[in-house]
Amino acid sequence: MALQEKYRQLIDAAYTNGVSNLSVKEQNNVLYINGSATGAVKDKLWSIYNSIDPDMRSADVVMNIEADASSAETYTVVSGDSLSKIAKRYPGMTWNDIFKANQDQLSDPDKIFPGQVLNIPKG
Repeated sequence: MALQEKYRQLIDAAYTNGVSNLSVKEQNNVLYINGSATGAVKDKLWSIYNSIDPDMRSADVVMNIEADASSAETYTVVSGDSLSKIAKRYPGMTWNDIFKANQDQLSDPDKIFPGQVLNIPKG
């Protein structure tokens, strides 16, 4: 469990940024983090890892975060849009689905702006 404490910030970021199929397992003094996420989330996780182990010398983490094909589509916000209005364009989509897929750039679902590019997860 010591590695999970050392990398708590990284693990928490994986959970809060919506890494799908997330698996965190410690085995033989190595922490394995697996799942899939958008490129932006992957970059964020690697940045956090680099801040914890800047020289990457510990060799105690294997992070296998694959590109999430479900987030390949994007939508550019126009004036008058809301997450609810955008979600209506995509069958089975909710405003919350879009919000979760974009938590790396949205802190409030009511604060989007024209020109902003949002990831649209596939249902």
